[in-house]
Amino acid sequence: MKNKNKTVWSNRFKSKTSQSFQKIGSSIHIDKRLYEQDIAASIVHTQMLSKQKIIKSEDANKIINGLKKIKVQIDKGNFEFKEKFEDIHLNIEKALFDIIGPAAGYMHTARSRNDQVVTDFKLWIKDASKEILKDISLLMKNLLKKAEKNTDTVMPGLTHLKNAQPISFAHFLLSYFEMLKRDKKRFENNLNLLDECPLGSAALSGTSYKIDRTYTAKKLGFKKPTDNSIDSVSDRDFAIDFLYASAVCAMHLSRLAEDFIIYNSDAFKLISFKDNMLTGSSIMPQKKNPDPAELIRGKVGINYGKLNAILTIMKGLPMSYFKDMQDDKELVFSGFDTLKDTLTMSAELINSVYANKSNMLFMANQGHTTATDFADYLVKNKNLSFRKSYTISAKLVNFAEKKEKLLSELSLEEVKKFYKDLDKNVLKVFDVKNSMNMKKSHGGTAVNNVKSMIKKYKKEI
Repeated sequence: MKNKNKTVWSNRFKSKTSQSFQKIGSSIHIDKRLYEQDIAASIVHTQMLSKQKIIKSEDANKIINGLKKIKVQIDKGNFEFKEKFEDIHLNIEKALFDIIGPAAGYMHTARSRNDQVVTDFKLWIKDASKEILKDISLLMKNLLKKAEKNTDTVMPGLTHLKNAQPISFAHFLLSYFEMLKRDKKRFENNLNLLDECPLGSAALSGTSYKIDRTYTAKKLGFKKPTDNSIDSVSDRDFAIDFLYASAVCAMHLSRLAEDFIIYNSDAFKLISFKDNMLTGSSIMPQKKNPDPAELIRGKVGINYGKLNAILTIMKGLPMSYFKDMQDDKELVFSGFDTLKDTLTMSAELINSVYANKSNMLFMANQGHTTATDFADYLVKNKNLSFRKSYTISAKLVNFAEKKEKLLSELSLEEVKKFYKDLDKNVLKVFDVKNSMNMKKSHGGTAVNNVKSMIKKYKKEI
């Protein structure tokens, strides 16, 4: 009983670990999230040891049955995680000794905590990435539904937050769909890159036991075993890639939230939200604030911070394993939790938004947004160079501003002051809906284009 609470490596030392280091060095409060992956990897490792006749089959069966009992205990919340045993790996091993006795000592044959933890971590990131991919897909579906209802909704397309050209609100929404497509590819790419199993690399040099690493790799769902034992235990690229993909995705969601915050503002009034995506003020009774959108915009800072932190941790490490890497899991877990919450809020935000179509149409007409269409008309119909047409159109805009008129409010006679050889057909170019639907080039904002893209996206989803 005296040795029951000792660490596995305590026999090498003459004094107890300091209390302050035990507190800082223990990671069980963080890496207990790896318990499912740790138990799964230990079961497969044990099966391999038995298959290779490195340990007896009866000992292997005891270990596997004991691990399954531990998983049930943890699942039900009946397992006591102890800080003095440092991490999830030793907590489970100590519990296994309590359940099956000395046979538990065979489980750690031909492996180290170094390859054990990186295997668990890769398995966890695999699961987390698949979960994030589902959340991104849900958000993309919500964007498609909202876009489908707004293909012919005209809004002002902005550059520098100034009215630029008329666009479809659906086309605007689908620009974020494209961003999310790239986000999915980043997570999928990381899944492909990390699809190599480190288990069996041991501390850093491999092992003298005749293990079957291909067996463990396949059983754990990896494509193949890693090819270099040193790189296997020191690699955290997969964690960095996960946090990078998370940071970029969070940035895209932040941009969407920022657009919505601006368009929802009293200065723009282009969109509104259902009340479930708004909060009130403690002092101003009239207020309805887009707090969820603001939280989405703010959360990106957390994802940036986690990425920067892990890059900083890894930048100065020589090869092999170091204790510095212990913090990698907390960074990834927090980054995952933050992004998942942000994606959930974003999906709800998209569902709650609706276009103030009359305001959008009104604002699309402000700022002479069809000036480029007039220049293009002169190029196509009067064989002028674009630069010459641009100059004529600019003069027309100056005239309209002076008269305090929209371009669509100008008469044919007024337009002909700037180019004589025109007929009434030229007036069509000043209509914002016509302007939107003239942009038929691939990827353009014309309604038929947008409808075709929605069909294409639905098949992809």
